[in-house]
Amino acid sequence: MSDVDSFIEEVAEEVRRDRLFRLMRRYGWIAIVAVILLVGGAAVNEYRKAQARAAAEALGDAISAALAQEDPAARLAALQAIEAEGRAAAVAAFLEAEAALQAGEKPVAEAALGRVAADGALPAHYRDLAVLKLAMLQAGEVAAEARIAALEGIAGPGAPYRRLAEEQIALAEIEAGRSDAALERLRRLVEETGTGQGLRQRLSELIVVLGGEAAES
Repeated sequence: MSDVDSFIEEVAEEVRRDRLFRLMRRYGWIAIVAVILLVGGAAVNEYRKAQARAAAEALGDAISAALAQEDPAARLAALQAIEAEGRAAAVAAFLEAEAALQAGEKPVAEAALGRVAADGALPAHYRDLAVLKLAMLQAGEVAAEARIAALEGIAGPGAPYRRLAEEQIALAEIEAGRSDAALERLRRLVEETGTGQGLRQRLSELIVVLGGEAAES
């Protein structure tokens, strides 16, 4: 390479370097802001995770402390004092309903289950379980047809508690004087693939009580 070529190459390199410096002075702040946002976002995310963990631990401690109360009334009061949202609130409500029954406060139990059943933001299996428990709790008090209407809403294909809901519908049909319909429903459940042995045993015994023949194992 001649001296002239070397000189030209050095000049070109200086021009490129000078241009790069000018670009950095003009737009370098964008890169700095991007780094700050990236680091800040990661910090905020970690903070939120830490807050969520702390809230979950506090909720768990509060529930454990409430369940440790030996007196049913004290246990109920402690559970009612717990503040929670979403699924955690549903779990607390189920525990509250159980404590209320043990404390002889059936209306409180019904109210707790009713809150879960009416919360459309919860997953279906939470709401369906609340409807099922509420219908069982209200047996003999709420009209059979009203309970059947509620249970039919959770007895559709694929519903998580469909078979248990069908069993309760059959019991309500018996209460309403529709034993033939109940017997047909019970037989269908017994013959259905996937019905557990314990449930099948209960259903078979009920079929016998209604005058039908027990299903063969």
